[in-house]
Amino acid sequence: MTAVQGTTAHIATEDGTADAYLTRPADGAPRPAVLFYMDAFGLRPGLRAMADRLAESGYTVLVPNVFYRHGPAPVTELPEFIDPRARPEIFRRIAPIMQELTPERAMRDADAYLRWLAGHPAVAGGPVAVTGYCMGAVLSLRTAGTYPDRVAAAAGFHGAGLAPDAPDSPHLLADRITAELYFAHADQDPSMPEEQIERLEQALTAAGVRHRCEVYAGARHGYTQADTAAYDKEADERHWAALLDLLSRAF
Repeated sequence: MTAVQGTTAHIATEDGTADAYLTRPADGAPRPAVLFYMDAFGLRPGLRAMADRLAESGYTVLVPNVFYRHGPAPVTELPEFIDPRARPEIFRRIAPIMQELTPERAMRDADAYLRWLAGHPAVAGGPVAVTGYCMGAVLSLRTAGTYPDRVAAAAGFHGAGLAPDAPDSPHLLADRITAELYFAHADQDPSMPEEQIERLEQALTAAGVRHRCEVYAGARHGYTQADTAAYDKEADERHWAALLDLLSRAF
């Protein structure tokens, strides 16, 4: 694997400055870029480790703190090992912050992240790839649909609410997407019920989007996050194989 170098970055947006983690191969050569959207627990050591693993495969990876309006990461105090069932106050703190990140705000921010990557010397020219986890999977899908000319591939893992029956549901952007998509759901995930899985699949198929959606049997919401009680090593390794396969076709 390639040695990597990680640094803190600061990205000017319309609403302030977003702190972020940028990691890339240590040789400094321009590489394809991956915009990595965090889960609800935010930018923390576990996500930095995941971003480093992506960078080791030859990518320049940006992980923005999408909650920057509430301050730099960590926006809320977290234990080293996260078990929301044992610590329900974690979600009580995070839920209002998530609700304030409206689709409009999130996509204004996405424009800033994509522009910042396009101007960075460690990024090769052309469209980027996007991946996201939990709420980040929603942001990944929205970004692919909002900025189709700038996204070559988009992935999402254990996404929550990707296709609700709502007028601003992210799946309704399907007819704008030109990227190839991969989304992997957990069959033990009440935040992405079967009817939403089917609705997403139908929308992407009807729009002619190149995609694959899979359900990981036995996995729970958050299965990729090694610092949480939901972690599933088998499902996580399956996610890495699928993500790297998607990226290999995108660049």
